[in-house]
Amino acid sequence: MVLLRPLGNIGLVPPAARYHHGDLPTALVEAAIQLLEENGGEDLSLRAAARRAGVSTAAPYRHFPDRTALLSAVAAVGYNELGRDLVAACPEPETVDDLATIALAYVQFALRRSGLFRVMFTEGCDTTSPDRVAAVAAIHEYLHHIVKSVSPKSDAGPTAVAMWALVHGLAFLHLDGKLDSTTDSAVENSVRDAVRAVFTVGQTRSDS
Repeated sequence: MVLLRPLGNIGLVPPAARYHHGDLPTALVEAAIQLLEENGGEDLSLRAAARRAGVSTAAPYRHFPDRTALLSAVAAVGYNELGRDLVAACPEPETVDDLATIALAYVQFALRRSGLFRVMFTEGCDTTSPDRVAAVAAIHEYLHHIVKSVSPKSDAGPTAVAMWALVHGLAFLHLDGKLDSTTDSAVENSVRDAVRAVFTVGQTRSDS
């Protein structure tokens, strides 16, 4: 499974320094991500990103025609970061417990990068953005890959959708305070128990 390269070397140098080195698009994306991490994206705009990057308010429009285009680039970075986290959590999954480990990495990403995660999944994005489209496709491909690895007899498409729906729901339930996220162990137990319960039921029915 090959995940996409990140959009620039996000996070290595301040946005203003990026701009002065001639990488304005990445500087603006980094500025937007910093603002998301600080205030959850309230009042995030091209103007706000420009101010954080240390450029004129007109400068972003050379690369991003509107806020949606900027958020699409931000979302692409988020999908790439999420993908790397999932692969790192368990490079070659074989068991339901391995799936639970990957699910936990997904929820942990949502809790750790909540502003970025919400942009990825709740903000309107440009569906024609090449970076975002490719990043989402890579996540879909990865989900199919791990489902086939763990449950080769299942129909990979619907099973991958069901798996994503489960884990994504767990992420937002924790984010929104509907499930206990006060400790790492509470999150881990919740996620692992849910994944095991769903796949145990599925395996029991298929064996009967």
